[in-house]
Amino acid sequence: MPLWKNILLWVVSLMIMGSLAVYQRMTGPTYPINGKITIGNETIQYSLPRSHDGSGEELIKIQVKDESITGKIELRRYKSYDEWQSKDLKRKADFLLGSIPEQPPAGKVMYMIYLHDKDGQSYQLTKDPVIIRFKGKVPDYFLIPHIIFMFAAMWISMRTGFEAIFKGNNTYKLSIITFVSLIIGGMILGPVIQFYAFGAWWTGWPFGHDLTDNKTLIAFLAWLVAIIRLRKNKDNYLFPLIASIILLIVYLIPHSVLGSELDFTKIENQ
Repeated sequence: MPLWKNILLWVVSLMIMGSLAVYQRMTGPTYPINGKITIGNETIQYSLPRSHDGSGEELIKIQVKDESITGKIELRRYKSYDEWQSKDLKRKADFLLGSIPEQPPAGKVMYMIYLHDKDGQSYQLTKDPVIIRFKGKVPDYFLIPHIIFMFAAMWISMRTGFEAIFKGNNTYKLSIITFVSLIIGGMILGPVIQFYAFGAWWTGWPFGHDLTDNKTLIAFLAWLVAIIRLRKNKDNYLFPLIASIILLIVYLIPHSVLGSELDFTKIENQ
């Protein structure tokens, strides 16, 4: 394969990986809900968290300069028999502050934020309740390598797929690198991340329905089959191509969908 073509395919693969990284960052149920609302003469921007790392309560902080504007937060545990509780937002300088009580790892809380103008008119920030999930703090020395290897696997996987399409000589070698990256990032560091965050090493099949674990397993098996087929026939380009497409589909599924969560209704009945 000419050098220019090789470089071009690496760059295109990197661009696809970068696009997927942005997509993962903007989608999924754990990233903040951002928006703005105009009350009187003030446009208020807000960012409502949907994930809490580590111990302690979650602080909701909204900048509202107009001191005549007040607010409240209504909340209850997700999947529980709790009644809705209402608490006033506290003003500190130009900010209205609210808090969500600490929950055990994988515990979720539903909450709604309301702002009120000086005439008593109420403004609901979101149409539906925001759901925030609590999880344990993952050390950076595990989290950072996990992220690097997972996106490296995606980058090299895409390049392997292109290599298979053009029937290049490096398909097997690139498949091995992809597979090793996926093993380190997903099958080794993935369970470590899961344990620190939620206290369980594996919550996918056959022990649970965690989609993050399950889609990692599917990608791992796809590349395992591709490696086995390539060991038998180095010119078998179909299976690494299929594996790269499967990994692409896996990354198109928003992160943390159907992730670990506590069902307080079951816990309270025990």
